[in-house]
Amino acid sequence: MIPLGAGSKEHGPHLKLGTDAVLADYLTRRVLESSDVVVAPTLPYHFFPAFTEYPGSTSLTLETARALTTEAALGLASYGPRRFYVLNTGVSTTRALQPAARALAAQGILLGYTDLLAQLDRVSASIRKEEGGTHADEVETSMMLYIDPASVDMRRAVKEFNPSPGPSLQLTRRRGGPGTFSESGVWGDPTLATREKGRVIVEGLVKAILDDIEAIAREAFAGLPAEFRNLCGDIVFMVQDFPDDDVTADMELESEFDILGLFQGPDLAQRDGRLGKVTRVDL
Repeated sequence: MIPLGAGSKEHGPHLKLGTDAVLADYLTRRVLESSDVVVAPTLPYHFFPAFTEYPGSTSLTLETARALTTEAALGLASYGPRRFYVLNTGVSTTRALQPAARALAAQGILLGYTDLLAQLDRVSASIRKEEGGTHADEVETSMMLYIDPASVDMRRAVKEFNPSPGPSLQLTRRRGGPGTFSESGVWGDPTLATREKGRVIVEGLVKAILDDIEAIAREAFAGLPAEFRNLCGDIVFMVQDFPDDDVTADMELESEFDILGLFQGPDLAQRDGRLGKVTRVDL
């Protein structure tokens, strides 16, 4: 899993520049609590062209963001992994992730990613009250009130929403300038945000991300030859950074790097349906 969260992007006067990075770190921790995934370092720079007029905001070009994603996955894939999931906390980022996924697919590598806008629309539909907006708005501010309330200054929250003239949001601080005018950098109504709304939205988003990862795992399993799938009914695969203390002691390992995998349980010849012991493979 490759987290993606802008390290420096404006979020109006009431949220911090690193809001997306905080969100990515939080969601990563939540995923690790429920899923055995290996996590790569977070990508703090990507394609965020809508906010470059506002101080502190950074953005790569579309081509650079696409190449960054592709090459990061290829570099990791050179050591064996062929399936990746980008825990994506951006909206415009999908415009770079889509072509990256296509380029990697041509090399036999799967890249999935969070469709943040679609997921947030779905999980917030029953509680969202603002007339529109997707940035530093009711939804995003509610999420931060739940995740990191100390980083939110509701006294400075302001409503600012003008319909976007095009399919891709481009905010501008200049009245009459190209794009959607927003003096504050807000696009929506953060004054409607509450911590309880944030709880509903964040918990729904965590479940959606876990479902995405589960779907990738099931697709990988379905791709195995049938003769292998039929032998995996009671096998548990666990992915861990290092062997635990018991394994280290029992196998008299000199270093935690001395073992890369461990099979535990009865072999095929011993399985008669009465042992009641699940076979486990640690990687």
